[in-house]
Amino acid sequence: MTAGGIMRHLNVVTGIVMGVLLATATWWVTSSTFPVLDEGDHKDDAVTILTLVAWVIGFLIGVGAFVGPARWLLGRDLTVEDEHYLAGKDAGVARYFRFTTDHKVVGMQYLVTTMVLFGFGGTLAMLIRTNLITPGSRFVDPATYNSLVGIHGITMIIATIIMVSGPFGNFILPIMIGARDMAFPRLNALSFWLLFAAVPVLISSLFLGGISTGWSAYAPLSDQANRGMDAFLVTIVTFAISTGVAGMNITTTAVRMRARGMTWSRTPIFVFGTVASVALGLVAFPMFEVAMIELGMDRGMGAGFYDPSIGGSGWLYANLFWLMGHPEVYVILLPAIVALMEITPVFTRKPLFSFTSAILGIMGIAGLSLFVWAHHMYVAGWAPVLGGPFMVTTELISIPTGLLFLVLLGTLWRGRVWMRLPVMAVYALLWNFTIGGITGIYLSDIPVDQAMHGSMFVTAHFHYTLMGAGLTGAMGALAYWFPKMTGRMLHEKAGAIGFWVAQVGFNVTFMGMFAVGLAGQPRRVADPGTYFRVGNLISSIGAYTIMLGMLTFLGAIIYSWRAGSVASASPWGARTLEWQTPTPVPLENFEVLPVVTQDFYGYGEDGHRAAAGAPAPGTPGGPGAPPPQGPDAPPQRVEVGAP
Repeated sequence: MTAGGIMRHLNVVTGIVMGVLLATATWWVTSSTFPVLDEGDHKDDAVTILTLVAWVIGFLIGVGAFVGPARWLLGRDLTVEDEHYLAGKDAGVARYFRFTTDHKVVGMQYLVTTMVLFGFGGTLAMLIRTNLITPGSRFVDPATYNSLVGIHGITMIIATIIMVSGPFGNFILPIMIGARDMAFPRLNALSFWLLFAAVPVLISSLFLGGISTGWSAYAPLSDQANRGMDAFLVTIVTFAISTGVAGMNITTTAVRMRARGMTWSRTPIFVFGTVASVALGLVAFPMFEVAMIELGMDRGMGAGFYDPSIGGSGWLYANLFWLMGHPEVYVILLPAIVALMEITPVFTRKPLFSFTSAILGIMGIAGLSLFVWAHHMYVAGWAPVLGGPFMVTTELISIPTGLLFLVLLGTLWRGRVWMRLPVMAVYALLWNFTIGGITGIYLSDIPVDQAMHGSMFVTAHFHYTLMGAGLTGAMGALAYWFPKMTGRMLHEKAGAIGFWVAQVGFNVTFMGMFAVGLAGQPRRVADPGTYFRVGNLISSIGAYTIMLGMLTFLGAIIYSWRAGSVASASPWGARTLEWQTPTPVPLENFEVLPVVTQDFYGYGEDGHRAAAGAPAPGTPGGPGAPPPQGPDAPPQRVEVGAP
């Protein structure tokens, strides 16, 4: 029997065809049957929800997500040859368009999808800022403006959640811990294709009336919204399942599959931060998922979870949403920050400053982030007696966050910094997140929050946190791991120009928003008036500058991916395990599984710190020089401790 069986005929095209066919059939059956069963106001929403769910299921069937379980139920589990075919062995570029189980392929699929989502969300952001250039602008009408704000918000939230843990948590983390793959390769592929299936559902909201409630979709407004809200809730449920599968997989991989000798004290900091992030998501995201399921039952069946007229409560939705919404901030931030913690020792050639403090900071953030959600509801009228305790927990979380800052600053202090593009992101993050963190402390206090709630000041604050820190860290991580993932060096000059132009534009944009927010400009208003004219003009100019910088950075990625200089196995001279493998990385990562004998950050120990006049990192004879490669090279027993 030919390896792969029916999987040889399934790919993204067959997935789309099957999804469209099943969605069409579901729409025809439900729209024909439901008028007989239910002539109420919920018919259209029920038809829309079931049609979109059918698209997701049909797509997964067509792409081959259920072939493995189906064969197992039939008593014909996959053979070794089938597994190799699923992993994309000798499949070339085609493996990126199939249900492929190799964690490296999944990482690249996440990377490209993340960039597409940022492109889509960024385009919507430019439409929003274009409308705000001048007072009285009718570039888009107010209803369309509100829809753009909602779809932009949820698109960027999804993109930032996966931007580090998706590409690098899949591609890099298993190699970094000395594993040959993820713990559950098929579930790993499923997590990506669930995300892929959710993207068309999200985009369909544009054609179903949009998302007029903002990305938070507060009930009971969302109960009364148009059918774009049906697409929103199906997107969220699908995405929550995807992140749950991915989080379970990454956590199990890191806990159970570390190389021999890799004790927790020798485990790279990136692993700790990523595991803390996805584990936090496993607790937080089901809250939003439940909120959306209840919303779907309200809209499709008249259940009334959030309708006060029949005993429901908007506060139920608000609590479920923010039980996800604030931990989600740290789901985004932790992987980005620890990626830069992984980078900083490499480019300072000194150990990570206080590894223990970094672990305590990660644990403190993950723990406290579950106890701060109600600071988003100070003005809602819910449980005002709890305002004081939530002020305290919100302010306390600045302590473990400060520990992570001190670790980065301590690592940079008196280090001989090799100023390359990846380490530039560390300096940018320290600046941006300081501003985002300090303004967050202001908003943690009830009197200030009552004055600023719902203003552009809040918008500027969370953009400094999620974009200024999170996206900045992701850009640094991409510049750092780009050689290992693509086999090419990222064009340094073009990448740096794009990065710094985007950083300048970012600060101009959101400093302008701080100004108009302090002056009283509300969020989600298409025409805020002439009083805020200058601030909005400045912010829009800054937004166009961000666009120019990000397009330049994207151009550097595309050019380098296709025609960049070929990368060596370890161009930075780093000591973690992913840099001890050949480039491109073999299918099973390691011919001989590594044995870890020391930690990865001892650059200043045993002469590992580069001396003046020493060969450059990654060059023959220099720190990080790759081991012998080729068909005649002996198997390498990687003993960490010598770069």
